[in-house]
Amino acid sequence: MKFNVNKIIIFVFYLLANVAFAQSHLQERIDSLLSVKQPRAFNGVVLVSQKGKALYQNALGLAKSKNNELLKMNSKFVLLSNSKQITAVLILREVDKGKIDLQKNIRTYLPNYTQKWVDSVNIHQLLNHTSGIVSIEKPLASKPGTTFRYTDLNYILLGKIVEAVTKTSYEKAVSELFGICGMKNSGYPNSAIQSSLVNGFHFSENKEEISKYIISKDRVPASGLVSTVSDLAIWNEKLHNVKLLKPATYKKMISYNILSQHNVFGEKAVGYGYGIRINDQSDIIEFGHTGIVPEQGFTSVNLYYPQTKTSVIVLENQCFDDITISYFFEAGVRKIVLESGILK
Repeated sequence: MKFNVNKIIIFVFYLLANVAFAQSHLQERIDSLLSVKQPRAFNGVVLVSQKGKALYQNALGLAKSKNNELLKMNSKFVLLSNSKQITAVLILREVDKGKIDLQKNIRTYLPNYTQKWVDSVNIHQLLNHTSGIVSIEKPLASKPGTTFRYTDLNYILLGKIVEAVTKTSYEKAVSELFGICGMKNSGYPNSAIQSSLVNGFHFSENKEEISKYIISKDRVPASGLVSTVSDLAIWNEKLHNVKLLKPATYKKMISYNILSQHNVFGEKAVGYGYGIRINDQSDIIEFGHTGIVPEQGFTSVNLYYPQTKTSVIVLENQCFDDITISYFFEAGVRKIVLESGILK
């Protein structure tokens, strides 16, 4: 018995040593990556957390040029298209209440719209970008349900459906959801939260600092919510541990019948569910999304690995017209995490 106990103790120490080494190696590699200056420099915040514990966190660069204000771990960023999964959850919570049917067409919820396609596009197709909508005023570009066409328009319409069904403003609906989650530093971009928002930096021909929030009100459900890395980690924990939706509804959110390629996730196309990409064709399952709005000057990536309850979040308050370098650090941090051993 004593021999067996000793073997168990040695094994436990071996595991702990491996975990400590993996975390130390992770920190060294990410620090090294963030220090490079070519093809560009990093300016943002990174958080890698597992089961609520931060394994890596760093804030580098300017929040605002005035007084050389530096970024902090609790700095507030525009989430861009990472807003979409939050809007998707607002819709799905109404599905759980029986107020929305995913197979019903848009006219069911927005009866005053006069476009012909409101009778042929359903909620499911808005959520997974297969609606075929390319413009409010133009005909559909493809038969609904057949082709993936990524556009903010789908989620602009979903935001209006949230308001129609809940009989309240999108701002109030999303603020209540953030309150339920305990996301105290997240919100709708009203005047109060805008005052604490970091400035964006847009690199075009010249470097431009954007000191005002410029995303239109209609686009907020698609690309305009505000949050921090820590709050997004809370969001991931609540969503993927099925604390916001019924299990069957959550399963619909992370299911897919359409594929889409994005460079952050590699050259191979992965599944697209409801405001979230699903990379499930390897041993390590990955959920996530990206976001970029050059004119606002922000870039974002939010990834989650359910098997180890790990979040990888990178928020930058800068954006480049050269899309080939826009996600350089985001893709690099992801690669380091996948190779680190912490996801096994």
